[in-house]
Amino acid sequence: MSEDRAVVLLSGGLDSTTCACWALREGYALHALSIDYGQRHRLELERAAQIAEALGVPHRVVRVDLSAIGGSALTDAAIEVPKDQQPSGAEIPVTYVPARNTVFLSVALGYAEVLDARALVIGANAVDYSGYPDCRPAFLAAFERLANVATKAGVEGRPLRVLAPLLQLSKAEIVRLGLELEAPYALTVSCYDPVGERACGRCDACTLRLAGFAGAGASDPVPYLG
Repeated sequence: MSEDRAVVLLSGGLDSTTCACWALREGYALHALSIDYGQRHRLELERAAQIAEALGVPHRVVRVDLSAIGGSALTDAAIEVPKDQQPSGAEIPVTYVPARNTVFLSVALGYAEVLDARALVIGANAVDYSGYPDCRPAFLAAFERLANVATKAGVEGRPLRVLAPLLQLSKAEIVRLGLELEAPYALTVSCYDPVGERACGRCDACTLRLAGFAGAGASDPVPYLG
């Protein structure tokens, strides 16, 4: 078991919550970090705070306004969130936020330096995902190399790891892991276009989530429209 500190990127969604629970099981002294990036689905920030409280870990929110550059349905209200489509990974959808994980991991890296943390934990997944280039193993490996040449800790011989425990799991396997870890899934929100407290049930994120719970033989505890 590790007693090292770790920073988990906590979006308030299913994957990042599962990652937080995994890191706690692994013995990390966990610090949760959420990014307010101008996302249209701002409910996730409220849920991230609730999840961190439920898990008993410190939580910080940092503002980095990616809506200022636009280019994504998640940050630009003029771009519609696609509905009723089956994510294939064959092409990058409009819900991709340019450079998002690069920016998020960079902020987490700075926070890790302040905390003298030894790991960054991210819920990236390369199996059941929407084709985002910054969820691939090659990206995460490249960022880890960057982190260890760009930081004081790295050049002093105290390397930092980028941990993506869900990277090669299917969504059903992620759900099973989270249930085993007693993740507070009822608090999570994955929907790109929620209405009030309810998930739309039709966007890519909802489609993948619902398929994951079905594949795991479990019921999703969050409310959906309809």
